[in-house]
Amino acid sequence: MQKTAVLYRMVMTDHMCPHGLKAKALLERKGYEVEDHHLSSREQIDAFKAEHDVKTTPQAFIDGERIGGFDDLSAFFGKPAKDKSDATYTPVIALFSVAALMAVAVTWVSTGAAMSLRAGELFIAISMVLLGLQKLQDVDRFATIFLNYDLLAQRHVRYGYVYPYVETGAGLLMIAGALTWITAPAALFVATIGAVSVFKAVYIDKRELKCACVGGDSKVPLGFVSLTENLMMMAMAVWMLAKPFAVTG
Repeated sequence: MQKTAVLYRMVMTDHMCPHGLKAKALLERKGYEVEDHHLSSREQIDAFKAEHDVKTTPQAFIDGERIGGFDDLSAFFGKPAKDKSDATYTPVIALFSVAALMAVAVTWVSTGAAMSLRAGELFIAISMVLLGLQKLQDVDRFATIFLNYDLLAQRHVRYGYVYPYVETGAGLLMIAGALTWITAPAALFVATIGAVSVFKAVYIDKRELKCACVGGDSKVPLGFVSLTENLMMMAMAVWMLAKPFAVTG
């Protein structure tokens, strides 16, 4: 027999509730035929909420029992809603994965080889640009989180506002291979300060903080990832300074 569900969701001329669409799609994926009721005016919405003593829409019913909105449906089908306050490494994993793929793609186009030393250089440089871009979306919010642990920013607050520009600019110049005499020392300076600050905050002071590495909305815990970001920048800066001598030798 065809399973059926009843769904009430907001569908107005100037707004269609995205959670209602997600709830409908979820029910259909689970094999339900959805009896889809549109609440198309504020009066209808208020009347529905009063009748069923609920505060939000959409609302789904299965076998006459009210299940609730999209999060409740997800839990009903065995997938509890994520706590938006939970720490997660997903943004960093996505960013580094994209940076690696971009490095491989650029190296392939320019040299015909997917893997090379240049691909490693590009991976770090592109990662710096992408990380800097995340911070530049809201420099003030980034600086607020950054001030929690960065030792130099705590002494000179404006440094927290300059850092995203230094990281992004250094990454771009590393991609271009230009102005190494400026880029490498600048990257080495900010990365060393960052590494010392993270190590002190996490491994000496044992503080549990959010990392500012992916910007002001970060839910990434301060720790290994943050330290790795800074160590990568340090390694890239040292390599850029040593590269001319290595090539000559």
